[in-house]
Amino acid sequence: MTIVVYTSGHGFGHASRDIEVLDTIARKRPGAQIVVRTSVRRWFFDISVRAPIDLQPAHVDSGVVQIDSLHLDQDDTAREAARFYADFDRRVADEADVLSHIDASAVVGDVPPLAFAAARRANIPSIALSNFTWDWIYGAYPQFERLAPGVLAVIRDAYACATRALRLPLSGGFEPMAAVTRAVPLVARRSRRGRVQTRRALALEDQGPIVLASFGAYGATLPYEDIARDAPFTLLVTDHEMGGGSAAGGRLRRYTGETLAALGIRYEDLVAAADVVVTKPGYGIVSECVANGAALLYTSRGRFAEYDVLVAEMPRVLRCRYVPQDDLRAGRWAEAVTAVLGQPPPPVTLDTNGAEVVADPSHRRSPAEKLRTQPTR
Repeated sequence: MTIVVYTSGHGFGHASRDIEVLDTIARKRPGAQIVVRTSVRRWFFDISVRAPIDLQPAHVDSGVVQIDSLHLDQDDTAREAARFYADFDRRVADEADVLSHIDASAVVGDVPPLAFAAARRANIPSIALSNFTWDWIYGAYPQFERLAPGVLAVIRDAYACATRALRLPLSGGFEPMAAVTRAVPLVARRSRRGRVQTRRALALEDQGPIVLASFGAYGATLPYEDIARDAPFTLLVTDHEMGGGSAAGGRLRRYTGETLAALGIRYEDLVAAADVVVTKPGYGIVSECVANGAALLYTSRGRFAEYDVLVAEMPRVLRCRYVPQDDLRAGRWAEAVTAVLGQPPPPVTLDTNGAEVVADPSHRRSPAEKLRTQPTR
């Protein structure tokens, strides 16, 4: 069996949850060959995925044009989509040839429309996996249809080709696939080391509150050294957030990928070690905070329809608090950190076995969301 996964190149959230699914598929079906076609940078898979995969660079969707993790350009997003979908029929034919050449058995898309149109052309079943669809994201931009005429219709027609759609929690969109959509539990990377073991490995056992800065693929230029200097917490950053080598002293702890790899520590372990994650809301980091029991301080990120859904739903499933961008950039974090840590546990826990369900569609269980105790930290 050859499974071909198309992962959106926008940010790290799509890739992070797909990696959890890939690892689960490899564990459940050790004989399966897994091909991943994406424009996500190879290093992200290299440090994250455990499963043996064939990673093939490919431009599979246009995503959103980001200035940085906190700002996007709506008009350039529309123009980029217009360019990508201008020759969509050729792209579909080319991808269908790829699928036929590698004798693909099934396609999973998260959630490039190209995946489903190509699978239909190649007569291969396809599964959509996501918490949103791109027509829903683009439809929120007032100028999108004028700058990218006809693109929304092309995207919706491609989504209608999906054999099945698996809708994650905290979701929006899916109208083109409504007839074949099924809700599944949260898919999120979960720490295998846990909070105590990771803190011990990083010598953080007696450091008071631990705060992790996490701004995804596009980063945010923040004065981390100034923020940490007088902070009543220890601030963790990776070299992706802040350049330079590892620094283990003081209130600022900076870790390179090489340092973390040598210690056997993955990013989800850092989330588990943190009391609070400071970020912009996106499915990837929100789901990992839920799965690993971290609180979340969040700021705005520009017009992205997913943001409104996440902000509305987050208080039900994790401790969270908004911090304005002016306070974020000025390093005025202390009050918000104290306040979010003082919140009671949220009333609802999301099941986090979504990867198991996705990897084994015949698996049956109770509804994806239910009341129960919070995960221990």
